[in-house]
Amino acid sequence: MKTMDNYLPFALPDIGQEEMDEVIDTLKSSWLTTGPRTAKFEQDFADYLGVPFALAVNSGTAGLHLALESVGIGPGDLVITTPYTFTATAEVVRYLGADILLADIDSHTFNINPREVENAVSRVGGDVTRIKAILPVHFAGQACDMAAIGSIAERIGCEVVEDAAHALPCTYRRKMIGSHGTATVFSFYVTKTLATGEGGMVTTDSKEIADRIKVMRLHGINRDIWDRYTANKPNWYYEVVAPGFKYNMPDLMAAIGIQQLKKVETFRKRRARIADLYSQAFQKLPLKTPPIADPDNIHAWQLYVIQLELEKLKINRDQFIEKMADRGIGTSVHFIPLHLHPYWRDRYGYKPEDFPVALNCYKRAVSLPIYSKLTEGDVERVVMEVTRVCEENSL
Repeated sequence: MKTMDNYLPFALPDIGQEEMDEVIDTLKSSWLTTGPRTAKFEQDFADYLGVPFALAVNSGTAGLHLALESVGIGPGDLVITTPYTFTATAEVVRYLGADILLADIDSHTFNINPREVENAVSRVGGDVTRIKAILPVHFAGQACDMAAIGSIAERIGCEVVEDAAHALPCTYRRKMIGSHGTATVFSFYVTKTLATGEGGMVTTDSKEIADRIKVMRLHGINRDIWDRYTANKPNWYYEVVAPGFKYNMPDLMAAIGIQQLKKVETFRKRRARIADLYSQAFQKLPLKTPPIADPDNIHAWQLYVIQLELEKLKINRDQFIEKMADRGIGTSVHFIPLHLHPYWRDRYGYKPEDFPVALNCYKRAVSLPIYSKLTEGDVERVVMEVTRVCEENSL
């Protein structure tokens, strides 16, 4: 049975002495809010991805809100996105008074299906100009088909804002995610490959968008705190040029990010190793392992999601999770599709069968532990327990 001593959590951050030292140095500096370390983290992140602008914020959700605001999303607009995501992806659209238009997913990758994006466009009829953005989510760390999505966006004249909460580091056609759309948003939540506890980053190659986000992330003020306190000119004066938000990243969070970024390739390689061990071990079990759409691209392996072949089992997905918990293994489900949640269901009148691929994937999906602190013994234990549960409950 599950105990505090032998329970293997679903996710853990990988924090070392380097992060601790950086945080202590930050505390000693007495500069805790947005300042020199945030600026360094932004520059390091931009350099890593090969993009001109990176703007640090206090959450991925904040980054999505700012990115959509910066491209002009507002009341009456439509944003196409996937039902297979966390609610933050869609809720930021509502912050701006706009509405979502959902497009079903690919059954293999769980990413938004470009053909379904086309179908969503056709549902709008003659009022396609209402569609102001497509918001793809790079599920589990594997890139969406950005060429197809970009082609649709170009044809209908809308922006592409990427939700890359899972996608660090990740490539599409050997080019880093973070450099494809109009703007790309990353999350540094505690379970992510790069973790600062909370936090996020928006990348873009547009100076106009970068300038807008820089202003809007801190109350619409035209000078940030670091500028005001380090300038040679009088530092008390600033101007509010827009009704902004309180979304800035403090130096304490950036301090962790600076050191985490140095390790992100090591973290990714460890996750890839775990994914490979899982996929090899599960070949003969009644489940589908996550496919790799293009082996020439980098998969971030933020998640490892199996799909149970329920027709070959005498238990359902929820019972599988309970049995894994009884054996001391933490698992999760990514995600409960948006159209099944009361708010989205009731606002748009969705029925479960409206997005059948997302619904079917959800019923079969189980996310297994995959993080860099997992030992080889931990991985063997997960494999053993998944195998036992499957074998003991096969038809």
